[in-house]
Amino acid sequence: MIPIENVKAAAERARPYVQRTPLVPVEGALLKLECLQPTGSFKVRGFFAAALALPKERVANGLITVSAGNAAQACAYVAHSLGVSCRVVMYESAPATKIEGVKRWGATPVLRPRDKVLEWLNTQGWKSEPETFIHPFADRTVMAGHGGIGLELLEDVPELARVVVPVGGGGLIGGIAAAVKALKPGVQVVGVQSDGYPSWSTWLEAGGPVPVTPNTIADGTTAPFDAGMFEVIKESVDRWITVPEPRLRTAIPELASSAKVVAEGAGALAYAALEQLEPGPVTVAIVSGGNIDTKLLALLLGG
Repeated sequence: MIPIENVKAAAERARPYVQRTPLVPVEGALLKLECLQPTGSFKVRGFFAAALALPKERVANGLITVSAGNAAQACAYVAHSLGVSCRVVMYESAPATKIEGVKRWGATPVLRPRDKVLEWLNTQGWKSEPETFIHPFADRTVMAGHGGIGLELLEDVPELARVVVPVGGGGLIGGIAAAVKALKPGVQVVGVQSDGYPSWSTWLEAGGPVPVTPNTIADGTTAPFDAGMFEVIKESVDRWITVPEPRLRTAIPELASSAKVVAEGAGALAYAALEQLEPGPVTVAIVSGGNIDTKLLALLLGG
């Protein structure tokens, strides 16, 4: 578990550049709207925390990361804010919204098939690149930056009893858990995935990596297995919930109509999981991102 001192320091570094996101009520819970961050997802917290911890000469070399989309946009935005170059290795199947978001901030997307992206990541292909690499989820400083969400929750909701978090690579839930478990150990941390990519429940049951093929609109959760995250996930998550993919598809228009919130697939997971939780404990669900493909959004809104 990341030391709370590291979480606080990372959150303080990122603070001038990120939003203290609001909480809005829905039946039985509050929603933490990380979809309102500058790039539409929580990822900017960790990337600012990591980049600002680097020596200036390493930042000056430019930044590079690998991502399904939201970390790519965060890296691009951070590089733009700090006045350096950026490239991001992305799945060629990434939503157009996320690819355009990368270009908007002056970064260069490098599009490859999923298997080639995973090969580049697994073989540490970034070591032969000129830029400074920031890992999208397994970097402990990135994770600590995401822990700023947990600090805000405990300040804004002192009676917090349960936090519900979508899980991909595990950086978001690892950071939030580090904050809340250090300062209020009784808070239950609930991890959520779609049955279209139930990676962590599968890997935990198997005791390690086994093949899991993505078949979900929650593209932001389709991260590969990382051995360094295995113990982090085991320490961080008290309970798992799997959301059926059809339920996830209805959750997005529900959020739009009832809470006036536009969420992408991963961003809607925690909300979709609320119906599987017993009522009573003060609960916050993290809406992690809102970068949904507009054609998909129109399809889902049209029923």
